[in-house]
Amino acid sequence: MFQEFKSFIARGNVIDLAVGIIIGAAFTAIVSSMVDDLLNPILGLVTGGIDFTNKYVVLSGDVPAGASLQAARDSGAAVFAYGSFLMAVINFLIIAWVVFLLVKGVNRMQEAAARNREIPEETAPSAPTQEELLAQIRDLLADRANPV
Repeated sequence: MFQEFKSFIARGNVIDLAVGIIIGAAFTAIVSSMVDDLLNPILGLVTGGIDFTNKYVVLSGDVPAGASLQAARDSGAAVFAYGSFLMAVINFLIIAWVVFLLVKGVNRMQEAAARNREIPEETAPSAPTQEELLAQIRDLLADRANPV
């Protein structure tokens, strides 16, 4: 059983998956920082600082008027926190857009690098055909046989 486990772990796709998960976790930190530290402040300026996080409806229980969502939850009231959900959807859309742009940029760089590595057929020197080589050999042998 240990040998079977060892062969399972040694497979390339398991290692690739592990590396992908680790890189994904690091990439998540970059994207989150980009959204939280760069994009959300700009969106806050554009929208006038609208934050839906504390928008909720009390379903049951007593909550003081104007209390924050956390205060309403702490009071034990059942709340329908639509603002938190809306902000999560907005953040998801922003993060998805940023990831899309980053992946699009990386794909462009990879395509440009691949184009630079390729040698177009027009510029590549063409090798002589077998018939051309035989004709050249024939001509060389004829010149040696009949010196001028």
